[in-house]
Amino acid sequence: MMVMVMVGEGVGFQDLPEGCIANVVSLTTPRDACSLALVSSTFRSAAESDSVWDRFLPSDYNDIVSQSTSSSCRSKKQLYLSLCENPILVDDGKKVISLYNVI
Repeated sequence: MMVMVMVGEGVGFQDLPEGCIANVVSLTTPRDACSLALVSSTFRSAAESDSVWDRFLPSDYNDIVSQSTSSSCRSKKQLYLSLCENPILVDDGKKVISLYNVI
């Protein structure tokens, strides 16, 4: 993605496309993403995006969730928070999957 800036004009971070901001936020931590969501509506929209929370979830989260009987979440952020607060029993109750809640 290309962003054109005229010489002499000041461009703030919030002037970047939401996808760029979301990419930067995804390189932080879940706690930082939640904090950045408080900065502005642009940051909130970027920080709430599934592309950000997809990076915080384990790469095999689809397999983990498919073994669960819990209800589905509407967003990947909700899934992340659910996995932090509600461990999932898998392999006939022989294993527990949980994320460490860092928020």
